[in-house]
Amino acid sequence: MMLDTVLGLNRFENGPVDVERLAIEYSAKTAPATPIREVIDRDLPGCVGALVYSDTPPRQWGIVCSAGQSAGRRNFTIAHEFGHYVLHRRMIEDGGEYDGGIYCDEGNVHRGEGPDIERQADQFAANLLMPFNDLRNLLSARTRPDFEVLGTLATRYGVSLTAVILRWLEFTQTRALVVVSNEGFAHWAKASEAAFKSGVFIATRANVYELPSAATAVTGDHSDEAKTGILRPGGCWFSEPVLEMCIRSDRYDREITLLHLEDNGPYHHDDEPLEDTINLFHRTDRNRRLDKT
Repeated sequence: MMLDTVLGLNRFENGPVDVERLAIEYSAKTAPATPIREVIDRDLPGCVGALVYSDTPPRQWGIVCSAGQSAGRRNFTIAHEFGHYVLHRRMIEDGGEYDGGIYCDEGNVHRGEGPDIERQADQFAANLLMPFNDLRNLLSARTRPDFEVLGTLATRYGVSLTAVILRWLEFTQTRALVVVSNEGFAHWAKASEAAFKSGVFIATRANVYELPSAATAVTGDHSDEAKTGILRPGGCWFSEPVLEMCIRSDRYDREITLLHLEDNGPYHHDDEPLEDTINLFHRTDRNRRLDKT
């Protein structure tokens, strides 16, 4: 809401959030004695990001990103660690389990896995970089986007394709899933709420999920048709037909598969999308001013 107020509701027309600059400037204004001093890139074996602090108080903070990340993944990593700074820095500084800072792996940063503070930092990053009020203006909750549409949104917000797909899955009212895989096996999968409540999901945490033999991620036939969508019959992925879209990331040696299902299951959402916090603040503030007049 503050960024909308200062930069305007159309602020993304001028580019994504400059999260590195925001983290440094915001912390200097709000906590001048204990700010974020710098954002640096370093080799972090097993981790993609970290929020670290100085040995002596008053603590000086820094965000460290694992070297070699794409620009979009790096932006989200910075936003995640900035979320830890805003929400958790006193806990991190005082907690005995944190030795000089908090170190986050790929599951923590890009999927919010792990302790509650990781999910909170992940949600902070998503809210900061991809606010729902802007996303809803561009994409209906009933739309079934393809990779071209989602890639355009990823460019707008300066994040990875995976990040924008996960954000879209949070608010879509359609039944859809994303599956990230390698060599025919799923690393992880995420279903929209509508898909999950209709019983359509893929469990990967405690199970090794082997992809269907006809799936593009298995056959490796990454044609234009595979990218825009191939209708798979019932019995391939699930008992019902699905529209399968798949692309490959050579940089990260994995495939991203997007599955769209027909909305023939029960709806679990109202026709109107739930009001997000920003819209609620705007409406509440407007009503208060009207009451005063």
